[in-house]
Amino acid sequence: MKILIELAYLGSAYSGFQVQENAPSVQKALQESLEIFLGMPLLITGCSRTDSGVHARQFFATAEGNIAESFPVEKLPKATARVLPRDIVILSASRVDESFHVRYDVEYKEYEYVIANTEILDPFMKDRAYHYPHPLDETLLNEAAGHFVGRHDFRGFMSQGSKVVDTVREIRYFTVHREGATVRMRVAADGFLYNMVRILCGTLIAVAEGKIPLDSLDDVIASKDRTRAGATLPPQGLYLSRVVY
Repeated sequence: MKILIELAYLGSAYSGFQVQENAPSVQKALQESLEIFLGMPLLITGCSRTDSGVHARQFFATAEGNIAESFPVEKLPKATARVLPRDIVILSASRVDESFHVRYDVEYKEYEYVIANTEILDPFMKDRAYHYPHPLDETLLNEAAGHFVGRHDFRGFMSQGSKVVDTVREIRYFTVHREGATVRMRVAADGFLYNMVRILCGTLIAVAEGKIPLDSLDDVIASKDRTRAGATLPPQGLYLSRVVY
């Protein structure tokens, strides 16, 4: 049986979703908890590889194993709450066809980057937002974000170390809005390159600081030159917020 699991997690204590050597991961914690509950080894596959410190409001994974067809999968959320770490929760569980692939069948994902735009950081936002103490013009940032919408080669917005060859992605929307002292950057695409969201958001910050002129953004994208884009912002402000199949 293949089970589709919807979960959410606070990533502060983890090296990301994917299992890492000698480091805690969400995948390992999920696998160990499910195996304790079900009493059998399982193959866990995630919809994405989130970086260390990144959070997820919605994340999907599949669990495969010798699970009886009669097993009541809908009871997993409540049952596993007793064995999962407190910063990981299963929201729902359902059976899916064997042909379903939790990563390759994704239509698009939405990420949100949260900025605490205050002089002094609220301690309850520590590790849950990027603290930026200088004024931000969300109207300017929203206009800048619009330059990235569409199908482009985003090679210049990818960190070194990635083995990806095809760097063309289509951004469906990229918006910036303010809620009091919190600035939220939301971007959805059919796929993302290594650190792409954090670099996109860092580029918007560079526009806000006058380091990258607004009217040069199209040239920056076309150049495919990493040195012309903005900095890679810290992971603590990043949330995988929506996954659509």
